[in-house]
Amino acid sequence: MVNLNVNLGRLHLANPVLTASGTFGYGREFADFIDLNELGGFIVKGTTLEPREGNPYPRMAETPSGMLNAVGLQNKGVDYFIENIYPQISGCKSQVIVNVSGAKIEDYVAVCEKLAPLDKIEAIEVNISCPNVKQGGMAYGTTTDGAAEVTAATRKAWPRHLIVKLSPNVTSITDIAKAVEGEGADSVSLINTMLGMAIDVERRKPMLSTITGGLSGPAVRPVAVRMVWQVAKAVAIPVIGLGGIMSGRDALEFIMAGATAVEVGTANFIDPSVTVKIINEIRDYCERHNIADINELRGII
Repeated sequence: MVNLNVNLGRLHLANPVLTASGTFGYGREFADFIDLNELGGFIVKGTTLEPREGNPYPRMAETPSGMLNAVGLQNKGVDYFIENIYPQISGCKSQVIVNVSGAKIEDYVAVCEKLAPLDKIEAIEVNISCPNVKQGGMAYGTTTDGAAEVTAATRKAWPRHLIVKLSPNVTSITDIAKAVEGEGADSVSLINTMLGMAIDVERRKPMLSTITGGLSGPAVRPVAVRMVWQVAKAVAIPVIGLGGIMSGRDALEFIMAGATAVEVGTANFIDPSVTVKIINEIRDYCERHNIADINELRGII
């Protein structure tokens, strides 16, 4: 038997496969396709202090080897999550993680304070890297000072594991990672989507209502693997890798580059059962190569 257990500090995962926020709803939407308890954990959609309608349509567009999105953190707010969603998913054996975002730092803090009493939520992922909102999001994640400021504030408000999600739209991803580590982040996840654009040449208009949006899918994977490799060497805290993971082999690239765990995103839109398949493919790989413990592969590059 292969040991797939991994630890993000004191946060225990039964296996290294998580779902990426914004691609998995609140988890319950996928319960008809997979057993949520088989996942290492799932990260619910971006949650804000107040409900958000998101950006106008169209806000998704297919691109070569990927997709653009400009959803804009549409959600019903943290109070709705606490009252209606949490009771339905709090019984899951896998880790339930909430992605937290805000227009200003006080919003991040308020969401953390509201979530803190929920015992089943062992971790949050602080989103300082969303490129599809006009306030907050990537505005904080593209400078070391902004990233550090949000991390410090949420660290004071959140008592358990704190993941900070990093933007690839920066000059030095390692400087940002070290900044949030210095302010108390327990781990970092990367990469969020890359800023991109597509044009409908027949209509002579942008494909998205917002003109630009976040690029995800296999097209970004080589960039994501490179950044994970760089950050894993630069910080002492665990790294969670994401960006275009479609298979177990893709996930293993991130692990060999230094990631402790991975998040699966765009692939969920293509195959709602892909996460469990990826777990099985990782296990099969380890068995074929006589790897007794998945942790043996971490950072071997």
